[in-house]
Amino acid sequence: MRNPWDESAVPVVSMKILETERLVLRPFILDDAEFIQRLLTDPSFLRYIGDKGVRTLEQATNYLLDGPIRSYGLHGHGLVCVEIRGIGRPIGMCGLLRRKPEQDPDLGYAFLPEFWGKGYASEAAAATLESGVLSHGFPRILALVSPGNVRSIHLLNKLGFRLAGSGPSHPGGLLDAIYEWRSADDQPGFIANA
Repeated sequence: MRNPWDESAVPVVSMKILETERLVLRPFILDDAEFIQRLLTDPSFLRYIGDKGVRTLEQATNYLLDGPIRSYGLHGHGLVCVEIRGIGRPIGMCGLLRRKPEQDPDLGYAFLPEFWGKGYASEAAAATLESGVLSHGFPRILALVSPGNVRSIHLLNKLGFRLAGSGPSHPGGLLDAIYEWRSADDQPGFIANA
């Protein structure tokens, strides 16, 4: 078994730090493992996103290495840590994922429940979309959402995503809904209106 604290195994990638009016979106580092452990074991994360098998600090570190940090090296993007600007406290994660190399990227986000309803997810997702379009030129971005996740569906609609079909099974047997955003579907500046 590899040493999860061995940073020599982590690809060195220059990832852009995004800043919004209230947030900083920065690449994850191994020191974020405690936050990831808390976020991924939250009951709402388990309900709406699924069980990633993270219970311990070591598992959280491996999640960061094998997920977001690996994605930075492979794709130049991935889930990033979302912090409140000026405070530096992690409140969630947001980013573009590549589940399969040939697929369009999909928008993913999760926040601790105490930060829901404050517009942070909208702000982070809009900045992520803008970066995906401007930095990577993605003409189409997907989003998978659990059928009962009304808040997430509302956010996707607000950002200009449209229901495109159903996809892989969500834990519990329900199919995830697939939403899509296409650059031609929206007027310039749509992201600023989120």
